[in-house]
Amino acid sequence: MKLKTIVLCLFLIGSFSQLKAQEHASVILEKAVHQAKKEHKKVFVLFHASWCSWCKKMESNMYSAANKTFFEKNYVITHLVVQESKQNKKLENPGAETILKEFKAENVGIPFWIIYDENGKPLENAFNSKGENLGCPATPEEVAEFIGKLKRTATVSEKQSKAIEAAFILKKK
Repeated sequence: MKLKTIVLCLFLIGSFSQLKAQEHASVILEKAVHQAKKEHKKVFVLFHASWCSWCKKMESNMYSAANKTFFEKNYVITHLVVQESKQNKKLENPGAETILKEFKAENVGIPFWIIYDENGKPLENAFNSKGENLGCPATPEEVAEFIGKLKRTATVSEKQSKAIEAAFILKKK
């Protein structure tokens, strides 16, 4: 009887560890702000989901060979998972949706991003001048607004602006 109880307990412990929730958004932000303060950078928070192709495009553009150094030099980049599909809800960071609601961005689509200073104060976000989500900017106008936001939070050279444009502007086929 004792062996059955031990096996059952081990099974239950294993099952519960699989149910462990993702880290809370506030903890992730706190760690990012702490790191940014230590490294004298800003925090770039990217809200995304596993199913989101534009989110993947945003990350791919940011981490392209021409842009990776710029983004990593100027920002502590962190991700918050939101708006997952039903089968992947367990991937979401608790509290991340609340942050989107604070910015009135819960219904604007993803990716959505926020740039904070090293003290955790929001500086910029993905809303353009018309109040629309830039998401992963892809048109020349969107990319120009994105670069403007980057210039207000980091030093962006002309060469770097061109590299960002080259990576982000969607080429017509």
